Amino acid sequence: MFPTSTILALVLAAAAPDRILVNGVVHTMDDARPRAEAVAMTGGRISAVGSSAEVLALKGPQTEVIDLRGATVIPGLKESHGHFIGIGQARMVLDLVGTKSWDEVVARVAEAVKTRPKGAWIVGRGWHEGKWQTRPAREIRGFPPHNALSAVSPDNPVYLVRADGHAGFANARAMELMKITKETKAPAGGDVIRDETGEATGVFIDTAKGLIRPPSPTDADIREAVRLATEECLRKGITFFDDAGADPATLALYKDLAAKNQLGLRLYAMIAGLDSMKKFGPPEPGGADSFLSIRSVKLVIDGALGSRGARLLEPYVDDPGNTGLWVTDPAKVREGALYGIEHGFQVNVHAIGDAGNRAVLDAFEAAFKAHPEKKDVRFRDEHSQILDESDIPRFGRLGVIASIQGIHGTSDLPWAAKRLGEARVLEGAYVWQKLRKSGAVLINGTDAPVEDVDPIKSYYASVTRQSEAGEPRGGYQPDQKLTRLEALRSYTKDAYWASFAEANGGVVVPGKWADLTVLSKDILSVPDAEILKAQVLYTIVNGRVAYRSGAK
Repeated sequence: MFPTSTILALVLAAAAPDRILVNGVVHTMDDARPRAEAVAMTGGRISAVGSSAEVLALKGPQTEVIDLRGATVIPGLKESHGHFIGIGQARMVLDLVGTKSWDEVVARVAEAVKTRPKGAWIVGRGWHEGKWQTRPAREIRGFPPHNALSAVSPDNPVYLVRADGHAGFANARAMELMKITKETKAPAGGDVIRDETGEATGVFIDTAKGLIRPPSPTDADIREAVRLATEECLRKGITFFDDAGADPATLALYKDLAAKNQLGLRLYAMIAGLDSMKKFGPPEPGGADSFLSIRSVKLVIDGALGSRGARLLEPYVDDPGNTGLWVTDPAKVREGALYGIEHGFQVNVHAIGDAGNRAVLDAFEAAFKAHPEKKDVRFRDEHSQILDESDIPRFGRLGVIASIQGIHGTSDLPWAAKRLGEARVLEGAYVWQKLRKSGAVLINGTDAPVEDVDPIKSYYASVTRQSEAGEPRGGYQPDQKLTRLEALRSYTKDAYWASFAEANGGVVVPGKWADLTVLSKDILSVPDAEILKAQVLYTIVNGRVAYRSGAK
């Protein structure tokens, strides 16, 4: 008896294709046939893969034929760890990405004040003090105090979220409205940076960010954020997106859009937090033709490296006495891992620091030992960023997926040694090949909007360990960079497997989803410097051209 996928492929092959791509370089990611020239699509599925002559022979009177003229086709690229709504929202607030100094941040706020009525909130995102080219005149634990910001915005509350989302900067007016005083205590898992007199400087870390509460977005705002995020992802070749932490309202919106066939790309939505998982009910993996799957939970055990909230085994080199934060009590993470494995949820935990990663591995191992009958749980360590050498082999031994962000490596490494010391960076920071050699499956993403969601930039970082400017020459820790094929697997075949979607996608073979990314350059063969010049020509979702570039 034929398997279902084979029967589906035979049925599709019997009908004339809706669309054909010919004269291309097709990297199928299928070991049986890694290269081809053409792809046919019928009814949202791939119906044929082969030479241009073979596939053109299937053409019917209504078939659209796209001549690729040598362009490259790969499986639809998948963002394995991002914040979907956040991508759209980042385009709706004051953009601070790329600011080169605190003075520039203050200047952008000053310009925004001119266009806002008194009393209106100014919310921004994207500043990163580690990337400033000039340092503020005064710093407290690595951050400037709020004085200059407050001086240009005396009548408008201002709240500026750091690029990684793990810290926020408030001005005096915002802190006044939120009643922040010397007596205000940071909640568990958070920190309020204070000056020598005990006054808040304006910087709030991790859970302490909740002390500053700008107006909540409206339903219309969130729907617009979905539209903007979809537009940006499709423009950058992404057909499938793992949304790393969606609250109940967002999940309800996704379900509504999916029911109306209004999702523009496929979403794998992770429920945000243990309590929400318990209230959700049974997992909803979605059917073979579904654009939405809800079968996992996102937990957060520690903070971020840049804001010194990542939980470390030894203190920060540039902040002695500080070992970071437990954003969630490790006991709650152990509870979440056990609940997830017992109720059929994949458990995915944010872990940046070496202590945080160890605690996640401990929690997963305890759950696996409690339920040895569960053989295919695919638990994920989200970020796997700073690891103690002794914990690296545990990934492969336990079968824990390492969900990395290639672009974080080249974004963070120029300043990571200041936080950790050079020895700790070399031992376990962004050690992708060490993880692979342990037997771990690596999947890739950007943590957008922390970084640009562009998979080409993250792919380049993954295979070169260099910044976009090509620095350092040869790449940092070159022995840890991925090969071209390994990096592409981390964005396609392995990424789909990590979200239980391997039966439907991640490879270009008949019967799979007709989700494809078409690039102007062959990123498996062009020189390193040419990778970043690769343009997305077409993004195809469910057999439909969802994005078409104007460039030839």
